[in-house]
Formats: sequence, C-alpha cells, structure tokens
Amino acid sequence: MYNDAFEEDDLVAEVELVAQARYSRNADLEDGFNDEAVQIPDGVRNFISFFYRNVLENNVYELHNVYDTSFNKLTDKYYTKQPWPEAELIAPLVNNDEVFLTLYRELYYRHIYGRLTPTLEHRFRSYENYCDLFNYILNSEGPVNLELPNQWLWDIIDEFIYQFQSFSNYRDRLKNKSEEEIALLRDNPQIWSTYSVLNVLYSFIQKSRINEQLLVSKKGGDMMEAAGEYGARPLYKNLGYFSIIGLLRVNCLMGDFVLALKMMDNVVLNKKALFARVTACHVTAYYYVGFAYMMMRRYADAIKAFSNVLSFLQRTKPYHSRSYQSEQLARKSDQMYALLAMCIALCPTRLDENIHSQLREKYGEHISKMQKGDEGIPIFEELFQHACPKFISASGRLDGTPRADPYQTYMKIFVTDIKNQIKLPTLRSFMKLYTTMGVDKLAKFLEMDPEELKMQLLVFKQKSRQIKWVSGDLLDGEYLPTSDLDFCLKQDVVHIAESKVGRRYADWFLRNINRCEDIVASLEQRA
Repeated sequence: MYNDAFEEDDLVAEVELVAQARYSRNADLEDGFNDEAVQIPDGVRNFISFFYRNVLENNVYELHNVYDTSFNKLTDKYYTKQPWPEAELIAPLVNNDEVFLTLYRELYYRHIYGRLTPTLEHRFRSYENYCDLFNYILNSEGPVNLELPNQWLWDIIDEFIYQFQSFSNYRDRLKNKSEEEIALLRDNPQIWSTYSVLNVLYSFIQKSRINEQLLVSKKGGDMMEAAGEYGARPLYKNLGYFSIIGLLRVNCLMGDFVLALKMMDNVVLNKKALFARVTACHVTAYYYVGFAYMMMRRYADAIKAFSNVLSFLQRTKPYHSRSYQSEQLARKSDQMYALLAMCIALCPTRLDENIHSQLREKYGEHISKMQKGDEGIPIFEELFQHACPKFISASGRLDGTPRADPYQTYMKIFVTDIKNQIKLPTLRSFMKLYTTMGVDKLAKFLEMDPEELKMQLLVFKQKSRQIKWVSGDLLDGEYLPTSDLDFCLKQDVVHIAESKVGRRYADWFLRNINRCEDIVASLEQRA
C-alpha cells in the first residue's frame, strides 16, 4: 500500500476533518431557493417515514429499492425543477434523528448538484454535511450500527469526489464572481481542500484494513483473517474498498498517474472483483486505469482496459439501461470509445469484433483522419477534450498569482507526444507494401529528406515497443513489441517483416450461431 503521501501525522487511525473550523455563513448569501411555503406531498411524507424505518432496521434489501427506485420516481414526479424539502422540514417525521437527517442531506445536496444549480452556500453546506457523516462513521466509539446498500455507499464516495472536483473548478473561475464571494472563498481555505478529501479516503482505507484484506485474498486466504473490528463490518469494508477507487480517480484528476495506478496494487481487475458488484464503480475503475495508462504512453494496456469494460457494458446493456444512472454510463461509454479511438490510431491493435464495429460506427472517420499526418492533430485535441476527466489544481490558494489551467497543461503534454509520432501511420502504410525498400525511395514517397526519414524510422522502432502488463501489479510490465510490423535498417535498405495474426474464425462462428439461436427462439415465442 502506497499511503506515505502525508508525513505530518501519518494519518494514524482516526480522521480529523478540517470542518471543525466552520465557515461563517453570510446572511447576504442565500441558497437561491424559497422554502417558506413548501408543502410536503403525502406520498413524500409516507416515503420518508418508510425510508427512516428501514434505515433504523438496517434493512439493506428494502433500502436498495428505496434508494435505487422510489427516490428517483418521486424526484421525477415532484422535484424535477426544485429541491427536495430541507432536512429541518422533514425532521419531525423522523424524530429529529441526526444520523438519518445527515443521510437525507447527502441525497438533498446531490439532487441539487445533479438537477439544479448549486450556489456557493450549497457547496459549503454539502461539504459540512459530508464531514458530519464521515466523522460519525470514523470517530464513533466502535463500529456504528448502520448498513447501507453497496450502490449508495459507492455513490457517497463518488459524489464526494465529484463535488470536490466541481468546487475546485468553480473556485478557479474568478471572472464572474463578486468580491464578496472571492473573500468568502479566500477566508475558508479548509472547505473542500485537497488535504481534507485525501484525508477522508485514506482514513477509510486504514480503518477498514481493506488493503490488508485484499492482500490476504490475493494469496488465497480468507479476507476476514485481516479484517479487524471495523473491516469485518460491510459498511467499513465497502467504504474502504470504494475509497481505493476514489483515490485512483483523485490522483488522475491531479495528474499523478503513477500514484493513481499504485493505489490499485492490491485490487485484481477481473469480473470477480468487489467493484464488479456496482456497475458505476466498475466503469469508473476501468476508465481511470485506462486513462492513466494512456497518459503514461502504455497504449496497449489502455486498449485492453477500455476494451474489457466496453465489452462488459455491451453484454449488460439490457440491465443497466433501466438504471437511473443509464445516461451517465452512456456518456462514460462514449468517452471511452473516444479514448480507445486515439489509442488505436497510435497503436493499431486487433479488437473484439463487436467493439471494433461500434468503434467504426462512432469514430471511424476520426480514426482515418488521425492517421493522415498533421491534419490529424486537431482531431486528437477534439477527442481529448471530449473524453478526458476535468483536471483540478491541487492548490486552492487565491493569492492573486496567475495559475496554469490544468486541462491546458495535460493537453499540451499529450499533444506534444502526438506530434512526435504523427507521421508514423503514413510511414507504416508504405512499409506494409514492401519487404525491402531503399531509404531514398521511401523518402521520395513520403516527401521528406533521407536523414529525416532515418529519424522517423528510429521513432517508429521506439514507439513499436512499449511496457506491457503481463502479471503482477498494474505498474509492472515487460518491454514488448506491440506492432505487427518489424524492420531493420542495413546499408540504407529497410528490410521489413510483417507478422499477420490469423483471424479467429471459431469465435466468429460461435457468436453468430448463438445470435441465430436467439433470433429463432424469439420468433418461436411470437408464433
């Protein structure tokens, strides 16, 4: 486990959130919504009472239905353009239970972020509510008596990081802010600070001993052997595990791609992993692993990561299309196809037939343009802008000094590497036509100087070998060829050898036989 990022207090076992110094609420900053004449419909009252009863009883099965289905149906019916009632209004319905009200506020602010536009007051209050929730879970005497569905636990961690990311981007845009807002942001640097967010995630990992549990599991042992008092409870175990995926995401957002993959040392990327129980977590893990590999120029590993999760999404489409997160999953899937298109343009690889057909349908024209030299650079920039995460600056200081835009920084790094190899697809297409060819002749075809061609051949040779994962941790790998084209330069003559991979006819026939059987079965049902 790589958790020596904080040397000051080593993040012992307890979390000490920075929220103890609460911001001073300014009466002039309203939350933007009028709660004076809010009437709670009877259906919502009954829902809240039922919701509260199941939280008290730790009825995870019913809570899953309440959280996944009922809450979203009521939102669509009553609260598409307005917030849910504030916690103070529903407090009498739940006996002023602070734990339930904290959980309710988590949903309340998430709805505002997702359906409405949060104000600065909302951002501050939501942060404080997360602090209250995490302090209750982490700093109570002994494990708390609370059980929540896996989907909700993942969404808590995911939304916590999303709101941190949203606040960081909001804070860095000073153009349209009043002096009062800027002063409030400057006076409250602890709100949504990078330190406090990382502190929470590392604390969940340590409290649950999840890394120790995963290490025992990797060696074939029983996870409960290393669980401890807290890790034996599903609440702590799952929050700890989801915090690992959260740290993968946060480190990618801050541009530390090596540390991002290092966080996954004890997580095995397969369909039996814990993250596979929650589709959104599954997709997030593979998206950020693939993106980190891409930014580290390990394109073959990035292609493998994106292909795996896109195949999973294709197979499970009928299931997750009914989920309230279907739009988010579809958007993330489209982003991964865009990233996959860039990786394929840089490192041509044979893909699964279904993934290949989808990729051609969505980005076939883009791929062909990206392989046409300098005119492909704007396409790379366009796809990168569409598919990359919203990078953040780790420093939240508002001292007036100009700061570089994180997105522009990483875009520049990526495009610089692209420019170094932008002519390689054209070079590769000519070399595939010959087994031997003189340098002068090839240089004429490419309309470049022979000496420049020799430099391009060296770049091609270097780019055709990458560190590729074989076994072990995600950062491990062997230096292997990733191209089906190899060559050597001898006395100004290029000797070319191409290793063609045979088509997998058996897979094609089996897949189409199954498809045919499904069609016949559906026709028989209709007959």
